[in-house]
Amino acid sequence: MWPHWLRPQLPTWCWTRNAANTTSRTLVLPTPIHSTSAEVLYPRNIVKNQKYSLLSFVPFVLYDQFRFFFNLYFLLVALSQFIPTLKIGLLFSYIAPLAFVLLVTMGKEAADDLERMRRDQEANASMYARFWRGASGAEDLERVPSRDLRVGDLILLEKDQRVPADCILLRTSDDSGTCFIRTDQLDGETDWKMRIAVPATQRLPSIEALFQLKASVYAESPSRDIHSFLGNFTVYNNEETRDQQQEHVDPLTVENTLWSNTVLASGSAVGLVLYTGSETRAVMNTSFPASKVGLLDWEINRLSKILAVVTLALSVLMVAIDGFKGAWPTTAIRFLILFSSIIPISLRVNLDMGKTVYSRQIMQDPDIPGTVVRTSTIPEELGRVGYLLTDKTGTLTRNEMELKKLHLGTMAFAGEEGMAEVGRVVREGVSGAGMLRGRDIGSRIRDLVFTLGLCHNVTPVFSQMGEISYQAASPDEVAIVKWTAQVGLTLHQRSLTQIQLKLDSNKSFPSGASSSEWFPSQLTSPITPTEPSGLYEIASGPRILSYTILHTFPFTSESKRMGIILRDETSQEIWFLVKGADGVMAPLVRANDWLEEECGNMAREGLRTLVIARRRLSGDEFARFDAAYARATVLVGPGRVVGMRRAIEGIEKELELLGLTGVEDRLQEDVKLTLELLRNAGLRIWMLTGDKIETAQCVAVSSKLVARNQGIYIISKVTDPIQALDELDILKSRTDLALIIDGESLHTFTTHYRSEFISTALLLSVVVCCRCSPTQKAEMTLMIRAKAGGSGSRVCAIGDGGNDVSMIQAADVGVGIVGKEGKQASLAADFSVTQFSYLTKLLLWHGRNSYKRSAKLSQFVIHRGLIISIMQAVFSAIFYFAPLPLYQGLLIVGYATVYTMAPVFSLVLDRDLSEDMALLYPELYKDLRKGRSLSFKTFFTWLLISVYQGGAIMLLSLLLFDNEFLHVVSISFTSLIFNELLMVAFEIHTWHTWMIYSEVATVVIYVASMWVLSTDFDLEFILSWNFTLKVALITAVSSLPLYVMKEMKRRLNPPSYTKIMD
Repeated sequence: MWPHWLRPQLPTWCWTRNAANTTSRTLVLPTPIHSTSAEVLYPRNIVKNQKYSLLSFVPFVLYDQFRFFFNLYFLLVALSQFIPTLKIGLLFSYIAPLAFVLLVTMGKEAADDLERMRRDQEANASMYARFWRGASGAEDLERVPSRDLRVGDLILLEKDQRVPADCILLRTSDDSGTCFIRTDQLDGETDWKMRIAVPATQRLPSIEALFQLKASVYAESPSRDIHSFLGNFTVYNNEETRDQQQEHVDPLTVENTLWSNTVLASGSAVGLVLYTGSETRAVMNTSFPASKVGLLDWEINRLSKILAVVTLALSVLMVAIDGFKGAWPTTAIRFLILFSSIIPISLRVNLDMGKTVYSRQIMQDPDIPGTVVRTSTIPEELGRVGYLLTDKTGTLTRNEMELKKLHLGTMAFAGEEGMAEVGRVVREGVSGAGMLRGRDIGSRIRDLVFTLGLCHNVTPVFSQMGEISYQAASPDEVAIVKWTAQVGLTLHQRSLTQIQLKLDSNKSFPSGASSSEWFPSQLTSPITPTEPSGLYEIASGPRILSYTILHTFPFTSESKRMGIILRDETSQEIWFLVKGADGVMAPLVRANDWLEEECGNMAREGLRTLVIARRRLSGDEFARFDAAYARATVLVGPGRVVGMRRAIEGIEKELELLGLTGVEDRLQEDVKLTLELLRNAGLRIWMLTGDKIETAQCVAVSSKLVARNQGIYIISKVTDPIQALDELDILKSRTDLALIIDGESLHTFTTHYRSEFISTALLLSVVVCCRCSPTQKAEMTLMIRAKAGGSGSRVCAIGDGGNDVSMIQAADVGVGIVGKEGKQASLAADFSVTQFSYLTKLLLWHGRNSYKRSAKLSQFVIHRGLIISIMQAVFSAIFYFAPLPLYQGLLIVGYATVYTMAPVFSLVLDRDLSEDMALLYPELYKDLRKGRSLSFKTFFTWLLISVYQGGAIMLLSLLLFDNEFLHVVSISFTSLIFNELLMVAFEIHTWHTWMIYSEVATVVIYVASMWVLSTDFDLEFILSWNFTLKVALITAVSSLPLYVMKEMKRRLNPPSYTKIMD
């Protein structure tokens, strides 16, 4: 069925390149036959997030894998086995481990890329209704997949349908020409955005008239900026004089666009495809930040190089002791191959699998529901955070706004009583009893309330049940509109051209006059506050007040204010209403002696301030502005923005200051406790915010970011390098203070004394940076990383808004909060949480476990490779330094897999103390940043353990030699396996069920394999008491002394957590 607002006569648009600018484009209406030339000059409308193609998958994955030292080393070892003189043992024993690692990695990459391909195919195959005209001239709607859409196509979009390409909005099903879109998948913001159809096409009587237009659309070149767009829609008198006689030009802005990947949230719409495929905003803003590599991975990479040196030194030592006889270089290489297990190829596989386990444990934790791990390669980084950088609004606070205070210069209103009095004045006028006396104050209150009720971009949305909700880009605006409704002034309706307020009034009217005649102009209009006189009678029922919207100037990060020009439909007076930040509004309002002081007072109370002002425009003044603004809007290029700004500046002066609002943003749940625990854990906390100093200081104190009785040092508006140097000297001598600094001063310090400033600031326990831009946030993050990285402290950044994304991505660990501002920060982060307080368990518990377990697992895997290499070295040294393998075939392959893998990997379930203890004593977290769990000391300790155990097992096996080489293999290998199982048991702090299962299962598998590997095991011998006693003796000698030494050390030098708990 066709929508009622469409007709079936449907020509199509064609396009041409703009002759003057080959990067822009002009679309021309109409053309009789659908053009296919767009396929040549413009990209196809396909979504492609795949990393590989069928041909590139194998070479690209192999290249990525062999960039790692581990894999490259074993590749060279495996290739050496194709050289006859270097061949040792079975080729399978060298190829199989490497192949296993590569297959696991390639399988994971293939699965991820197949999922990406599936999503791409699903998006590209989505069906859309396209207007189409064939060669015969017949028009119709056809269903085509998204991938077949081209520049110049006209498409019909329905409610809840994804926009497939960047489009110009031509018509909507709403008579006002508006529709709403959801942009959360584009910019992360959850609030609906209003879009406006091109006026020239929306006001046509029917869709048929649209296709009879002789018009063109000029569009700028493709850009990444999703918040701006420049173009023109031109309607011509006739086709022949298209370039000379322009009948009408409508400027096109971002409000006339539907960007790809947004969703139509209301009604139906007709769009003209403007950009496709790689030229769409969504694709151009899709970035793949560099993969983060954890500090533990770098430490292991450094240790692997030491192991390579150890392997080379051991090989050279073997031929040196033998006197460099014969072809000793070949012999040295053969020894190098024999000792290749010193560098364990399974280490990366074990670590990656362990990280997957840690990530799943985090996401399944019932105490932090909704937590998502988006980067599973760095969970251990959570255990070594030294610096926490946090946003304020929506991170430490809830981003749930409530208007708490009004200030009119001579009087302020706050609390229930104050707001009730404001409501009484609004509803009853200025003559009722109460704390207010006189016409002046009452009129000023009404003027301020009505300005708040009109100066905004809020749109009321009604559900099918009749319930009203408000949609706006800012929660501040919604909070203010809800407050005006509470005091009796409700936003009733809003369209592109009109706004209606509903006033719930109990005001008396002059006798003999109807309320409809007198009420709107005499009482309710904020521009005509004249008090009536005469007798009164009570009027009942709400009154609807209507205003014509002439111009709207939305809030931007550059202007930091929004304005609206309205005409009162009753009095026909024109008013320019403005609200904005005090910093930009102060120069625009008339001289006063209270604004700056009261803004500071409100900020110290933790309130977000907005300055409210207005100006009455005469008809001539508005006409001049309207003409200048209209001329600017049709300009092409940067001149449009400059011209529009100049036109607004012409009326944006000598504004009447009406008052000041204070909006409260409440603290997040358990923020105080969380900050206190993190501070006790040794974290240095920085707050980076765009708010003013006073507000940031108030939140820092109320949230206990600044400790009780801690001094605060404020640096603001420092632009002189000499003054900056003096401030720096003061900071160096007072590192116990909390520093609050504004963005301007921060720029001065980082420009002239970058190194000195950051070195000093890192010594402070708390730093609050105010008026920070997103770029400054990212810059500070990178500077802290550069300075703190050498000490092993990692930098964690947490935020909830799109302006925090650059900071989150620049940090070692990025945490995003799913909040009121949307999901952009959450989607860009390594870890996503739903509230700030979850950071405590994420760092102190999961971070601790991930780091401690990864460190222990990596060292145990290294030990597993070292011990068997030491046994090989002892065996070769005793047997005349011959480079002969001690174990071959399935034994050497099974050693690192089925015989030891499960028990060793079960260490990822170990924990050195309980969760309650970790959260009760946050001081324990400090030890983790020292990196003692994996250091050169622990590495060489395990190296010595491996030398002792490998030497003991091999020497005792040879001493118990029973005249047959086969017995040496079975005794030493069995002792080796049971030694590893005992070592795992000795290292476990808290036993888990799966640990027991893995130990028992490994013993069963090993014993069963003895019957299968009859060439390596003499069944008659291994079933004898002689074999059992020898294995037990060797295992006891190799492992029990180490256990005794460990227990003695534990008693003489107990771990730090036992000291704290005692």
